[in-house]
Amino acid sequence: MDREILRSLAGQIAQIASLDVQRKTAELYRAVNSLRMIRPVVLLDELPWNQLNGNGELTLLCQDPYLRNIECGMRRTLWRWNHCRGDMLIEPYYDLYRSVRYGSIGVSVLEELLHNDGDNHIVSHRYIDQLSTMEDLEKLHTPEVWIDTAEEERNFERLDDLFGDLLPIRLQGIGYKAFSPWDTLAMWRGVEPIYIDLVDDPELLHAFMRKYTDIQKAVLDKEEALGLLDSHSPVLHCTAGYVDDLPGDIENGKVTRKNVWGRGTAQMFASVSPAMHDEFEIEYAKEFFDGFGLVYYGCCEPLHDKIDIVKKLPNLRKISITPWADVRKSAEQMGADFVLSRKPNPATVGVSHLDEEDLRKDILETLSVCRENNTPCEFILKDISSASYNPENLTRWEQVVMETVKNF
Repeated sequence: MDREILRSLAGQIAQIASLDVQRKTAELYRAVNSLRMIRPVVLLDELPWNQLNGNGELTLLCQDPYLRNIECGMRRTLWRWNHCRGDMLIEPYYDLYRSVRYGSIGVSVLEELLHNDGDNHIVSHRYIDQLSTMEDLEKLHTPEVWIDTAEEERNFERLDDLFGDLLPIRLQGIGYKAFSPWDTLAMWRGVEPIYIDLVDDPELLHAFMRKYTDIQKAVLDKEEALGLLDSHSPVLHCTAGYVDDLPGDIENGKVTRKNVWGRGTAQMFASVSPAMHDEFEIEYAKEFFDGFGLVYYGCCEPLHDKIDIVKKLPNLRKISITPWADVRKSAEQMGADFVLSRKPNPATVGVSHLDEEDLRKDILETLSVCRENNTPCEFILKDISSASYNPENLTRWEQVVMETVKNF
């Protein structure tokens, strides 16, 4: 039963992957990231899956727990393709992620769950502060990194036997490396204590950043030595990943940091000054990303007043411009030198009916200012916590944005 289910899904994906549009989509990705945009890329990701199964397309049928996870990923891939594909890229193989294991860094997330919405993975938390003193920082240490070779081989052989003749299995390593210390610290402490310490105890936060940066550099060295970095990265955290500048020269068949993207963000710094953002984040990120092939910076934090400090990052190529950022100011500072990764407001689909006129106006504003400044751009709808239980909102969003982009 499980075998037939997965073979059916794998066959559908393989058929889609064989379409000529996939080659054209990959070229769109490479063009925008290589600063020679053909047209903006449009993608939707991080969907509210608990609201999208009205017709049963996402219902899992496999009995084996591991295979149910594989089935879930395949069904979600097909759902996106059938309902809101945008410039989605489907390649002719199944990515099986390497069985990488990490030891303890010394602390873990302690939290109270305050509220959730059924089976939605997006929940409300209250985090417990575990690093409030210099002494607490002694808890942190570099974790061990290893590959569970037995599990990796077992999973590869199992999937290859199930559907590898239809959709070949590919081991996927670390296609990009993230550095987001403030996201991590927010879960170890909570946001409010950090904001207070930025003013009252900056030495503590600098001590944390010094230690955390050193730990992450050591982890990266271990990952590199184990051969875990992977120059294959068609998607870069919900955005287009392919680019002409990578993978570059791979020495002796070994991928190093110079062959991959780095990705940085400091989302909780949305509310701090450019000077403070520079001091407590950018200076450390510069150090971590030294030697990377290219860097993509930003996530949900508005950066229109911080483009000058973000430009300090080595080999910067792409900057996230959120719904709360001034897109004109951003494009004027970025010019033709960087990709403007525009993130339209996900709240637009969290309503009973999509306001298509307002959506077109928003997209046209970005297209206009990017054209004026020769700025390559992409549109990424993500962080979608709700579609108001109306999947048609996602379908229409994709249709309206694709029409607007293609006709501009």
